[in-house]
Parts: sequence; structure tokens; C-alpha cells
Amino acid sequence: MTYLTLDIEEKYSGQIAVITLNDPPANILTAAMMAEIRTFLKDDASNQDRKMLIFKGAGDHFCFGASVEEHTAEQVDNMLPGFHVMIGDILAHPVPTLAQVSGFCLGGGFELAIACGLIFAGEKSKYAVPEIQLGVFPPVAAALLPFLANGVTASHMLLTGAKLSAEQMKDCGIVNEVVPAAELNQYVADYIEKNILPRSASSLRFANRAVRMSVNSLYRQHICDLERLYLDELMKSHDANEGINAFLAKRPAEWKNR
Repeated sequence: MTYLTLDIEEKYSGQIAVITLNDPPANILTAAMMAEIRTFLKDDASNQDRKMLIFKGAGDHFCFGASVEEHTAEQVDNMLPGFHVMIGDILAHPVPTLAQVSGFCLGGGFELAIACGLIFAGEKSKYAVPEIQLGVFPPVAAALLPFLANGVTASHMLLTGAKLSAEQMKDCGIVNEVVPAAELNQYVADYIEKNILPRSASSLRFANRAVRMSVNSLYRQHICDLERLYLDELMKSHDANEGINAFLAKRPAEWKNR
């Protein structure tokens, strides 16, 4: 299949697939890109020889997040549920997943990364969920961050939109390893050759299913309520719509606190 927003590279005789978000410099997660990720995951799920999927971004950055234009009141009812299904597909994918992160990893891009089982990071990469600056919040991060990191880190990131370093993400348990950006490709390759390729693809699927069982259960338990909170309550507020519209108009938001 030909993809318009992704670059798919088969490596090690098809045992590894590298999925590159291919719309630099920002690699924005549009509805079209999300649909292509879901299609690839569905088609790839039955590949019995697959041992790992690697997500990365083209160019200098992983991903700046989902399209703000698609967060407007006219489009968000379609965009957000599709994004949540895509994250669920990554979490539930039968083979292990790894995010290889360089540069900025923001918003929906950060949520995609934390949906992966492993994250290897360039030392200068930055992480944030800046949605609060637009008057909204990130449902996936709200569901997963308190479980994967801790409540303190989750609250700090969601309430402030602060950018954290790769080392800070490693300290709270989100990032596995931090390496110089120029060495990141080789580090990931060495890790795979040492730790993944020698394993049985079938056994990796069982182990991945086992280790992901709790996070999958938690995600399914909370994401529908968080989605309803976002769509049915938040998006009916003045400030959520004002923040998004102000960003698109490149002007300061005028909050009314309601």
C-alpha cells in the first residue's frame, strides 16, 4: 500500500518496521495521518514474523502534535474519537512498539510516544502537552501519565504545559534511555539486534500482551469518560473555543473564565 503521510521501512528481512511520520518539519498528526497509522496497524497485526514497530519523525522533530485546525468545534467531534482509537490500536498492537524521539515531542505526538512500550530519546529532545495554553486538555495523557509516570509529573505537565527535558522524562520513568542525537539511530539498531531479533516473534507477542495488559485495561476504563468530558463539557465552554480560535488567529486569548 502507498501511504501519503507515512514512510514505512522494512528492516531485518521484515522483522522490524519503521513508521516515519513524514510531514516535516512539524510532522503534524492530521486526521489523514491518523487514518493511515490505523490502516497500517490493522494490516500489520497478522504479520507473524514481525518483532517490533518503531515510530519516528522525519527531519529534526518527532511531532508537534495533532492539527489545531481539527480541534475547532466544527471538526473536533470527528477528530478526537479517531485519535483515541488510534492510540488504543497502538496500545493493543500485538508486537512491541518503540518511539525514537528527536527534537520536539508535543501534544498528540507526546501521547503517541507514551502509547509505545519503549521510548529512546535524543539528549536535546523536549516533551510537553501544551493544550492548557489553548484552553483545553489532553485526554490520552490524562489517562496514561499518572499510571506511567506519577501523579505529580502528570499534574505539572497537564496544568502548566511546561516543556520537560529528556533527562526529566527519564527520571520519572517515561523515557528508557537518553543518548546524543547523532548516536540515536545506532543506539536503537544495537538495542534491537541485541535484545529483539534473537527472540521468538511468537513469544514476543505473548510477552508484549502480558506487559501491556494493565495499561490497556486502564486506557479502556477511562478514555471514554475523558472523551465525553472534553466533547460534551469542555468544548461547550467559552474559553476552550476562544483559546483554539486565538491560536489560529495568532492573537492572545481573551479568557472569560467560563
